[in-house]
Amino acid sequence: VQLQASGGGLVQAGGSLRLSCAASGRTFSRYVMAWFRQAPGKEREFVAGIRSSVGDTHYADSVKGRFTISRGDAKNTVYLLMNSLKPEDTATYYCAATLRGLILSSLGRTMNYDYWGQGTQVTVSS
Repeated sequence: VQLQASGGGLVQAGGSLRLSCAASGRTFSRYVMAWFRQAPGKEREFVAGIRSSVGDTHYADSVKGRFTISRGDAKNTVYLLMNSLKPEDTATYYCAATLRGLILSSLGRTMNYDYWGQGTQVTVSS
């Protein structure tokens, strides 16, 4: 599967952005999807993930209550709605996918994902 992320940009603290990740292929509904981010000089970190079966979700503590991941299987797209953005949310955001049957607690491991998008930059000014 090929992934194309979009929707990044420059926003003031407290603002909102919605990221999209469009996937190719016919079996999108079977994929576990996730968003990760990487700031300059830091390791890539998990943001949010959503499973394929019942659509249950998992979030990093740093974004709980502010970010929402969702999927539109009919459009082969996963979304990340980011509210109450903070300067520390500044990073390149990547979408990822896998067909592995992951449990919720393993959604946050980069090694569990087989496909990655190219990244979209999010910059939050203070």
